[in-house]
Amino acid sequence: MIEPSYYLSNIVQELKPSGIRKFFDLAAGMEGVISLGVGEPDFVTPWNVREACILSLEQGYTSYTANAGLIELRKEISHYLKNLTNIEYNPHNQVLVTVGGSQALDISLRAIVNPGDEVIVIEPSFVSYASLVTLAGGIPVPVQTTGDMEFKLQPEELEKAITEKTKAIILCSPNNPTGTCLNKKELEMIAEIIEKYDLLVISDEIYAELTYDEAYTSFVSIKGMEERTILVSGFSKGFAMTGWRLGYIAANPEFLNAMLKIHQYSMMCAPTMAQYAAIEAMKNGKEDVIHMKKSYRQRRNLFVGALNDIGLTCHVPGGAFYAFPSIQKTNLTSEEFAEQLLMEEKVAVVPGNVFGKSGEGFVRCSYASSLEQLQEAVRRMQRFVESRT
Repeated sequence: MIEPSYYLSNIVQELKPSGIRKFFDLAAGMEGVISLGVGEPDFVTPWNVREACILSLEQGYTSYTANAGLIELRKEISHYLKNLTNIEYNPHNQVLVTVGGSQALDISLRAIVNPGDEVIVIEPSFVSYASLVTLAGGIPVPVQTTGDMEFKLQPEELEKAITEKTKAIILCSPNNPTGTCLNKKELEMIAEIIEKYDLLVISDEIYAELTYDEAYTSFVSIKGMEERTILVSGFSKGFAMTGWRLGYIAANPEFLNAMLKIHQYSMMCAPTMAQYAAIEAMKNGKEDVIHMKKSYRQRRNLFVGALNDIGLTCHVPGGAFYAFPSIQKTNLTSEEFAEQLLMEEKVAVVPGNVFGKSGEGFVRCSYASSLEQLQEAVRRMQRFVESRT
């Protein structure tokens, strides 16, 4: 008998499994659970997008595409980004279609990180950032944000974390898990530091379509940041296409060529039929995005208002579909709160500490659920909170 642990990578053995998955697995085995933990739209992919996929299959488009993706899709992405960011990316050498935003993040990091390089991760952060930095051979350096500042990155905190080993920073606005958005002025202050220390930025803009109170500002649109920024995005959130696993990267040609080499050897290309669906989403999906965005905004207003009413203090998130309320008044840790709420009231939320140290004392709630489910969830949460205070 062999001892498998002897053969496994030390890096992989030391990686912690996703803290989100633990609560999905617990909730999956229970009846009557209202899940506020799932980070995906509750909308079905629009019919015209699904139909485009079906048509591509009927027409026999089942072969590999170019490694970088269908040129028609890359042209649509370039046009879309021009309208969103005012930056014109050449679809032939500055756009790469990936298998979801997650692969886009992975190969972006692997393309720029040398062993020992430091990459700054703003916490609370999406659970994969730090792990992907580690898998790329780098060292994730957390920078904390706080609830009293609505989890907005403070420039002085960023500057304090920079060392001679710092290579890049990962930004996500709107943010997962907090829903926090950074406006143009706030991004400009960060950009000054990026330029001062000659850093790169991986800008995760997967929630760009879902901003509610201010016009979206992409980091690449900040003066001087286009050449320093690797823009990562996809179709999962704004277009309700999570299961299609389709994302993209936009960056300068040198960076993109490096990523394309990794993509060629690890993935070949993104699924062909999903790419045809994405072309339709880019061409004719604007009205569906507007409809979903309007619905999320309505749910956000109802849900966040209700959380504050029951004493779970929560800032109003400017984007995405997450609320990040404080549970400190219950004197429970984030994990205790999430576990006990699930067992006693059958409401699934994600403990804030899985998103980093500064997430302790908070929980992530997705409001990508029906208004009826959100209202019932708040009733159950109110009973739970009252029993603890």
